[in-house]
Amino acid sequence: MNRRNFIKGSLFTSALSIIPGSISGNTTLFSQGPEAEPDKIFPNRLKSGDTVGLIAPGFLLTDKQLETSAQNLRQLGFNLYYTSRISGKSGYFSGTDKERVQDIHEMFANPAIKGVICAGGGYGCTRILNLLDYSLIGKNPKVLMGFSDVTALLNAVYQQTGLVTFHGPVARTIHRPYNTLQFRNVVMYPKENYLIESTADDLEKSANDPVYERYTITQGKARGRLAGGNLSLLASMVGTRFMPDLKGKILFLEEIDEEPYRIDRMLTQLLESGNLQQLAGIAMGIFKGCNKATPVNSFTVKEVIADRLKPLNIPTVYGLSFGHNINNCTLPVGLQVELNADCKTLKFLEKAVL
Repeated sequence: MNRRNFIKGSLFTSALSIIPGSISGNTTLFSQGPEAEPDKIFPNRLKSGDTVGLIAPGFLLTDKQLETSAQNLRQLGFNLYYTSRISGKSGYFSGTDKERVQDIHEMFANPAIKGVICAGGGYGCTRILNLLDYSLIGKNPKVLMGFSDVTALLNAVYQQTGLVTFHGPVARTIHRPYNTLQFRNVVMYPKENYLIESTADDLEKSANDPVYERYTITQGKARGRLAGGNLSLLASMVGTRFMPDLKGKILFLEEIDEEPYRIDRMLTQLLESGNLQQLAGIAMGIFKGCNKATPVNSFTVKEVIADRLKPLNIPTVYGLSFGHNINNCTLPVGLQVELNADCKTLKFLEKAVL
């Protein structure tokens, strides 16, 4: 997954084991039973004039990238706070592991900071999960948002504390109209029964690029809490204590610039680890750039996804507007939702912020 190049390029644009079972009709509601995890904690909603903390928990930032991130957040009406550590450099990281953890701790400990938004991803979050003070984070709940490599941070924080976190645009891509609208509707002015579906312009792109096609893989409806994010990151978390508990969950997945055989390998790893067999449903984003196959006789991404996921026989849909895509909606990790694979939508069954 070329996560770094996607974020960098965005500055210049305006954004098997087979499971027995059957589905009877389009209204079947799937559930895998109760989940053993911490009580859910909702952060307070963000308001215009709030101070938002900006962090770089993975790759280092250029001065231009930091400037763009700050400008985008100010245009949303927020005051901005970040430490000198955000411009640090330790190899390809924006500081040492310890320094990046210090930044996160400072943002959550400071009562003047109402939300924490990542400037970018790249790589680095999995290295710091075992260094975080989850008690500190849980006692000071606030909006935490990002995507890509931040997948690891979002799911670990929810899994360890119960704090609902937000898979959505980083500060450098939050300025795009769809991203801004979704961000406002989820973390600033939450709506009842909020509905997520593909944008019209993503559907139009499917005429020239099949990865933008929106389609049902397995019919039905399912309810559960959201978990997920980037496929590469989730596959890398298998076998660690930070791998999210997927029992009864609605899993959302996205990817960028991975060839079909690599998508196959990562989905197979998740299947063979037993993590997918207890899901209630799967909502997939747009796997941008993933049909560029080196072997001549390659499967398409669509064929790989169907081969790996259809035997699970749970409601599954592909093509929602999130992830490494110009249009990237905000999905709250831990929120109770309903997936309608027939209508190709996600409906929030509760508000994600207080």
